[in-house]
Amino acid sequence: MKSLGPFLRDAWALARPYFASEEKWSARALLAAIVALNLSLVGMSVVLSFWNRAFYNALQDKDWTAFVELLFLGRKADNFAGVMPGFCLVAAVYITVAIYRTYLNQWLQINWRRWMTERLLEQWFAERAYYHLSLTSTQDGGAQDGLGTDNPDQRIAEDVRQYVTSTLGLGLGLLSSVVSLFSFVTILWGLSGAMVVLGVSIPGYMVWIAVAYALVGSVLTHWVGKPLVGLNFQEQRVEADYRFSLARLRENAEGVALHRGEAAEHRALSQRFAAITANWWAIMRRTKLLNGLTAGYGQVAAIFPIVVAAPRFFAGEIPLGALMQTAGAFGRVEDSLSWFVNAYASLASWRATVGRLATFQRSIAAAHANAGGIAVLDGEGPDLLVHDLALHLPDGGRLMEADRLRLSGGEATLVTGRSGSGKSTLFRALAGIWPFGRGQVHRPPGRVLFLPQRPYLPLGSLRQAVTYPDDPATHDDQAVRAALDSAGLGHLAPELDREMAWAQRLSGGEQQRLAVARALLFKPDWLYLDEATSSVDGEAEAQLYAALRRMLPTTTIVSIAHRAGVAPFHDRELRAEPGTQGGGTRLVEGRALAGVP
Repeated sequence: MKSLGPFLRDAWALARPYFASEEKWSARALLAAIVALNLSLVGMSVVLSFWNRAFYNALQDKDWTAFVELLFLGRKADNFAGVMPGFCLVAAVYITVAIYRTYLNQWLQINWRRWMTERLLEQWFAERAYYHLSLTSTQDGGAQDGLGTDNPDQRIAEDVRQYVTSTLGLGLGLLSSVVSLFSFVTILWGLSGAMVVLGVSIPGYMVWIAVAYALVGSVLTHWVGKPLVGLNFQEQRVEADYRFSLARLRENAEGVALHRGEAAEHRALSQRFAAITANWWAIMRRTKLLNGLTAGYGQVAAIFPIVVAAPRFFAGEIPLGALMQTAGAFGRVEDSLSWFVNAYASLASWRATVGRLATFQRSIAAAHANAGGIAVLDGEGPDLLVHDLALHLPDGGRLMEADRLRLSGGEATLVTGRSGSGKSTLFRALAGIWPFGRGQVHRPPGRVLFLPQRPYLPLGSLRQAVTYPDDPATHDDQAVRAALDSAGLGHLAPELDREMAWAQRLSGGEQQRLAVARALLFKPDWLYLDEATSSVDGEAEAQLYAALRRMLPTTTIVSIAHRAGVAPFHDRELRAEPGTQGGGTRLVEGRALAGVP
């Protein structure tokens, strides 16, 4: 395979951390136990190979005593410490080992998946990489830097599960095949005898025939199945895109209904499903060819060794038991050598999963490396200071500049300007989440709260939505109800502990009122409002600002707003004006405001 080296390095880089982590001893112990059980199954297969030989010889000799002993009690033999165990004992041990091999395998799978999921979540949340990746995603599911950021939910939930399951399954399968190969090659070599070809005696000829048979099958399988790697990668992406589109429609059902956008949404969903269908048909056609090859390969392998060894049996050189043992040993050697053939479809899917997880981790690492262009530092005084701040778009375009800006503690500041001038991005920079640009922000100590235009309401009860991100237990019931009442949502107080999709239940204005209630409850030292009251009417907006100024008298308020009615509740204005060079805007001092409390 092309690029096999980088692929194997990616697979190892994904697997190694868990077995070197704080859980390494339990992980290694489980893996060692599973390996030991797998090797035990191979050992019992070797025992059964000799048991089959003795059993078929007993049938050929019509030896009833040997037949019964081999089924139940066992009998004396020249190998296995002088005793050939009975089938019932071997079967009982085999079943027990098989059960616990699967049980321990599942145990290791869930532990490994839990650890890997937590690690990915930590990396994804660290330095707000999840937010930075959302800014650089492109419509084709990639990213502007060529790394993969599409559908992180699917990569964390589904790809991690598939990776862990496939890695253990394929790895243990390969180990068992290697051990079986070395175990049964010795048996097959001894049973084969020699074949004379053109006057040359070839010892262990059945071994060489098995190698040649498996080699031809492997080459043909790779040639037929190679396209499945890319098709499986594409399948995971288009399936995730379709699920995301359905979830997005559910979350925005009201907007679609108001726009009467059912036809457009149906058309878009049909197009995404058409991509699934097209990719699925491509997988079907390629899988049909691969299955035809592997099925034919397996059917021929079932009878091929008996046909090859039959001349020696009919010549009286070997008994029936030896013939059947030869066929069984040939089958195990051929099956071990054909591991690549039998596992090709799983390998293709595994390679696609490894690729998606590896590119996702590289994307997170790139997001971490790109973070910090705008330094948000702890200030010493009561004021927020901005030095040499230049905000850029993700593609590098200039957006806004601000230098020697001071926001005084205790003062209410209004930021105005045309839509798209970079006001919201300025707030993101002050929050420390905007990665594109340069400059320094010296932020004073204290509690900070940002209220965006579209509030975030977590899943759960209304109490959890109001108190987010705090633990609901940190706020008493009376304080929560008072905050709701001050924000004009007192009628919802009886439903505080009701769990439902509140983001769908509440109107846009009610959601913004809830965010204001959150601010009244949180009592921040610095409160940033990014058009946080734009969905309520002018009179209600004035009431909400009046409540904020009255109930949070020591809080520094910085607002982005377009309505003139908001201005009287601020002491100062900053205005975003067109820049003089290179496009973008610059933040300048505006008019003095009344500052009515």
